[in-house]
Amino acid sequence: MADIFGDLNIWAIIGMAVTIFGAAALRSFTGFGFSLAAVPVLSQFLLPTTTVPIATLLLLSVSLLTLRSYAREIPWRTMGSMIALSAVGTLIGIYVLVSIDPATFKLAIGLSVMAACVVLSRFHPKDRKPGGPTAWGAGLSSGLLNGALAIPGPPVIVYAMAAFHKPAVSRAFLMGFFLFSSSFATLGYAAHGVIDLHVLSLFGLALPMMLMGDKAGAVLFARYGGDSYRKIAITALFAVGLSVSASALL
Repeated sequence: MADIFGDLNIWAIIGMAVTIFGAAALRSFTGFGFSLAAVPVLSQFLLPTTTVPIATLLLLSVSLLTLRSYAREIPWRTMGSMIALSAVGTLIGIYVLVSIDPATFKLAIGLSVMAACVVLSRFHPKDRKPGGPTAWGAGLSSGLLNGALAIPGPPVIVYAMAAFHKPAVSRAFLMGFFLFSSSFATLGYAAHGVIDLHVLSLFGLALPMMLMGDKAGAVLFARYGGDSYRKIAITALFAVGLSVSASALL
């Protein structure tokens, strides 16, 4: 066990476990936010090339295990071109990951999170015709962030919030999209040797917390799902982004 956690003390391990639980609950409640919330905090304890694949494996696993609970709400026809462009962007982004230094990694995550929150606060759900250049741009840029930082959320979250006014549909669309984006990233990381025994060991230990957080978020969505969830998610994510950006700069 000591070999798996390295120099991490018990408080760091507990903090990582709580972070994964909370981020999983946020993702289950809103349809997004796991990587945005978890990666900045985990990157305080682990290297980028460890943090990113662990977050991706956790997201892929919970997306597959819970697919039946949200699949019926996914607007599949609107997702094809975005998924294809996301795959291309992910491959490009992976080359950025293997060469980025930790300080730059943290700052990029923090700024991305804050920018996403600012944009989301100005967008309000309204039905629009899906597809077109906006969707393509969201898919490609989401892939770039996915491969480099394991945070594919900001562009596609903004798109979903602008295109679907029903929380259940928006939530399902995002969960479905992130299922595919995490699949692409996992394949890319495996091909580049980023996923090793150390990563797999930490992933296995973190998975139970991920599943428990997912169940908690699903219960909260069933009871309180609605327009109010956006304000809660945006506020929490902006705080995380600000904290991590300050840490990288100072």
